[in-house]
Amino acid sequence: MTYEGEFEVRLVDAWDLDAIADLYRAGGWWKEEWNPAGLSSLIRGSFAFAVAVESSTGRTVGMGRVISDGVSDGYVQDLVVHPNYRDRDIGTMILSALLKECTSAGVTWIALIAEPETEAFYARSGFQRMEGHTPMRWYPEKR
Repeated sequence: MTYEGEFEVRLVDAWDLDAIADLYRAGGWWKEEWNPAGLSSLIRGSFAFAVAVESSTGRTVGMGRVISDGVSDGYVQDLVVHPNYRDRDIGTMILSALLKECTSAGVTWIALIAEPETEAFYARSGFQRMEGHTPMRWYPEKR
């Protein structure tokens, strides 16, 4: 999948870990005490892991992944495009590749938790609020 020949999205089982850590930083999701070596297991353990690459430089400019058992539900996680490359449809390309991988395996119940201000982006690809449902996270220290 390419965007005017400038970018390519690849589904991968391994990738440059420093490039992936940089994208986690760009998303505001990285803690500096984390070791990038752990990202190797994260990539391999994902049902689908996509990277967007600038064709002319080979630079990794975006990523996203799906967590799933490959049979029923899928959850889009960690979709981010480097700030210098936003507004070029790269995020849409990544999301499309992930959705295609899921649906080709028969996984059609696909969800995500959108970051603030990103609902319109996901809505363009068919996502909508799940009325009557509340996303929740486990906080053991608050028990």
